[in-house]
Amino acid sequence: MTTKNTANSASFGVDREALSSHIDTDFTRIVEELSNLVAIPGIAWESFDAHQLDRSAEAVAQLVRDAGMEHVDILRVPTDSGAMGGPAIVANRPARDGKPTILLYAHHDVQPPGDEELWNTKPFEATEIDGRLFGRGAADDKAGIMVHIAALRAVLAKVEEFGLGVTFFLEGEEEAGSPSFRNFLETHRDRLEADVIVVADSSNWKVGVPALTTSLRGMAGGVVEVRVLDHAVHSGMFGGPVLDAPTIAARLISTFHDEQGNVAIAGLVSNDHAEIDYPEADFRTDSSVLDSVQLAGTGKISDRLWNKPALSIIGMDVPTVAVSSNTMIPATRFKLSLRLAPGQDPAEAVEAVRVHILAQDLRGAQVTFESDESGQAFATDTSAAAAQASLWALGEAWGVPAVETGIGGSIPFISDLLEVFPAAQILVTGVEDPDSRAHSANESLHLGDFRHAILAEALLLARLNNHGL
Repeated sequence: MTTKNTANSASFGVDREALSSHIDTDFTRIVEELSNLVAIPGIAWESFDAHQLDRSAEAVAQLVRDAGMEHVDILRVPTDSGAMGGPAIVANRPARDGKPTILLYAHHDVQPPGDEELWNTKPFEATEIDGRLFGRGAADDKAGIMVHIAALRAVLAKVEEFGLGVTFFLEGEEEAGSPSFRNFLETHRDRLEADVIVVADSSNWKVGVPALTTSLRGMAGGVVEVRVLDHAVHSGMFGGPVLDAPTIAARLISTFHDEQGNVAIAGLVSNDHAEIDYPEADFRTDSSVLDSVQLAGTGKISDRLWNKPALSIIGMDVPTVAVSSNTMIPATRFKLSLRLAPGQDPAEAVEAVRVHILAQDLRGAQVTFESDESGQAFATDTSAAAAQASLWALGEAWGVPAVETGIGGSIPFISDLLEVFPAAQILVTGVEDPDSRAHSANESLHLGDFRHAILAEALLLARLNNHGL
C-alpha cells in the first residue's frame, strides 16, 4: 500500500531545501566517487583476486574518514570453518545529548561480471548512458555505500547541532553469503549496537516511486545428486534398458511444481495477503520474460513474488554440449534455490524438501540431498517510529508517497541482526529499480533516483537528530 503523510519537513525542524541544495552541489563528486569504487573488482569468492577486495575496503574506508566519521577500522573475523572472513569497514560517530544511534549498512563486495560478452559496456568501468550509470556494483551495492556517505556529508554541513549517533558497517562478503557475519556481530557487538539499523540493499517500486521494503522471503537451498551407474558407458551399447542420470534428475525436477507452476512440496507456507498488485505487463517488462511464456503460479503476482515459495534450479553438473560424447552419464548433481514465504521456518522447509525428494519413484536411482544454506524471512512493523520516519523521508525526497513492498529475494543476515540486536528497529531501503539488473550483465543505477535516495536518508538522519524516536 502507499503511505500518505501530510507532515512536511518544517514540521520536524528539517530544512529540506538546504539539504537538497547541498546534495545537488555535491552530486558530480558523488557520482565520480561511485565510479571510482566501481572500477575496483572486489569479489569475495575464493577464485578471484583477494587483493582487489582489500583495495575496495581501503577505498571505502578513506571515503568514510573523509566524510567525518571517527574510529574508522577495517576488520575481519573468522568464519565457523576457521577461514578468515572478508574485510568490513566499521566506523563510529558517538551520540551526544541522549540522542539515538543509527547504524548504516551496505556492502562493498560485488558479484562476478559473468560473461563479459553480454555486457554493452565494460563491467568495471562506470559508464553513464541516458541517465543511468552502468557497471558491476553501480547499484548493488556500492551505490548504497555512497548514499550513506553523501547523506552524512549533507547533514553535517546543513544540520546545526548534529548529535545523532552514526555507525557505518560496510560489509565485504555479502555476495559470498556473509559467512562470517554472525561471528562479526558477536565480536564487535559494542561498536555495532544501535537503535535503528538501515540496510541499504533493496529496490524501489519503480523509477520515480520510492519504496520501503517491509517483507523479505526467507531462503533454503541444497544440492541433489542422482546416480544410476557405477561409471560412464557407451550410450549405443547400453542405452535403452537404463535411463541416464540427467534424465532421472529431470523427472525429479518436474515434481517440484504442479501443472499451474505452483511449488508442489507439501509442508511449505504460502500466503495471499499483498495489498498491492504488480501489473502483469510491468512484470513482463521488468523480468524480460518472453511474450510467449505463460507466467507460473496462481493468485496476485505480488503474492507470488513476496508471500509464496519459489523454487529454481540454479546449477547442474552435466557435460556441456561442446564436450558431449555418446556416453551415458552415470551421475549428475543439481543445486536448487528455494525462497520461503514469511512465517516459514527454514529448517522445516529443508526437511519438507528432503521428504519430497526421497518419496519420489525414480526407478531405484540413488538420490541424496544435502542442504547448504538457509535464512529467515523478515517483516517490518510499519507503525514503529523509525519506519514512519523513513516513509515520510522517502515521500519528501521523491515528491510522491512511498510504497510499502515485499521483495522476492532474501537477506538472510537480517535474522542475525534481529537476534543480536532485538531492540533495534530495522529499515530495508535501496537504490535499485526493476531495470537495475543486479547480478546480471548490464547492471545499472538510475541517477535521478540515486539522488533522491541520498536526500531521503539525509532527511531521515535530520529528523531523528531533531526529534529522536
